Amino acid sequence: MIGTPAPDFAMDADGGPGRLADFRGKPLVLYFYPKDDTSGCTSEAKAFRDAYAAFQTAGIAILGVSKDSVASHAKFRAKHALPFPLGADPDGAVCEAYGVWKKKSMYGREYMGIERSTFLIGADGTILAEWRKVKVGGHAEAVLKAATAR
Repeated sequence: MIGTPAPDFAMDADGGPGRLADFRGKPLVLYFYPKDDTSGCTSEAKAFRDAYAAFQTAGIAILGVSKDSVASHAKFRAKHALPFPLGADPDGAVCEAYGVWKKKSMYGREYMGIERSTFLIGADGTILAEWRKVKVGGHAEAVLKAATAR
């Protein structure tokens, strides 16, 4: 997907814009995570929260996306003081468009779920970088480094 136009999206979001067009003219970190208030997703959100000032200083927006509801996102954002919006994609259309809805397995059971992924979208709407099968530790810092190096 790198070098191609980012798939357009419009979704309800808690705390801010939920359309790709709303971010036109500034870089966007679009990150997909499986579920509000689970350990890995909370750690990832808090890492982006902790680096938020540096992203803001660099003029880079952040939008997290999961299939959870706007109400769930509102509780998650409030509980962890997340300063960026969270998009609700209950029908999975945005997840499908970005290719993050995948077959997963845990304890021998297969199921469909969101593959933790992040996309750096340029001010012109082009995908500049992507991270798939994200490991949370150090990820927000790696994204910040890549985004500010451009």
